[in-house]
Amino acid sequence: MASVDLKTGLPAVEPKKLSGLQLYSRFALAGAVCCSVTHGGFTPIDVVKTKIQLDPVTYNRGLFGGIRQVIANEGAGALLTGVGPTFAGYFLQGAFKFGGYELFKQQFINQVGIENAINNRTAIYLASAATAEFFADIALCPLEATRIRLVSEPTYANGLIGGFTKMLRTEGVGAFYSGFGPILFKQVPYTMAKFVVYEKVAEAIFARFDKSKMSNGQQTGVNLGSGLIAGFAAAIISQPADTMLSKINKTKGLPGEGTMSRLVKIGGEIGLRGAFTGLPARLFMVGGITAGQFAIYGDLKKALGATGGVEIAK
Repeated sequence: MASVDLKTGLPAVEPKKLSGLQLYSRFALAGAVCCSVTHGGFTPIDVVKTKIQLDPVTYNRGLFGGIRQVIANEGAGALLTGVGPTFAGYFLQGAFKFGGYELFKQQFINQVGIENAINNRTAIYLASAATAEFFADIALCPLEATRIRLVSEPTYANGLIGGFTKMLRTEGVGAFYSGFGPILFKQVPYTMAKFVVYEKVAEAIFARFDKSKMSNGQQTGVNLGSGLIAGFAAAIISQPADTMLSKINKTKGLPGEGTMSRLVKIGGEIGLRGAFTGLPARLFMVGGITAGQFAIYGDLKKALGATGGVEIAK
């Protein structure tokens, strides 16, 4: 039975569901905004986390002690070092990540059929997330390399444009992708954990509480809580690669030294314990970022009318 508009008594007009480019461009925009806003907002935490990873002997007082150290040594403005590349990089990455996740999820569902997709939804989530993140990292890597260089060498350049152009001029395009291996090792497992844990937690909540009867605020709360748990899981899984990414982008490699040899060398130097240096700061940062991302993403999808995506949760 068709729904009725209570004000006019006439049949209600259902909003037209979007598809194709109209739909996925909105997913991409929502992803770009949620990632750039959250990562940009957590720049001070990211600065301290990177300092702890790069110089654990000096920055050995934890997250809040590290904040005080950065302010004492370099001034409060240093906490915003790299905010330009962070915002720009994660705007691009967010578009590819969230838009790509929705796109590849639909493609994989089309390939296997809706029933098989529902029965094997965890594999669909994992494959969609991994594929989307690969392309997202191609866009992110140059800007992440610039950010890390600006944080590790405060006098290197003045902001995004200066740092980017200096690296390009003095070290070439290859310098931007010297950390591509580590960023894949970090971001692909991170994103796979992020999306699958989020989907599973949200599914468990909506199995107990009817989503259609929830207010917008309650649904946002579910997105926040599911995102927070997903962020903690993703941070732990990707922490060793995050540490190695910071190390490899700190300085230029030796002449003739390849990326793999540098990674092996760094791994030997820091060891397993060193690979988890800065984890408390990153748990705080990634948990907050991921919770914020899913909350903003869910609300923006509604605001943009991006309601045509396929759902395979039971």
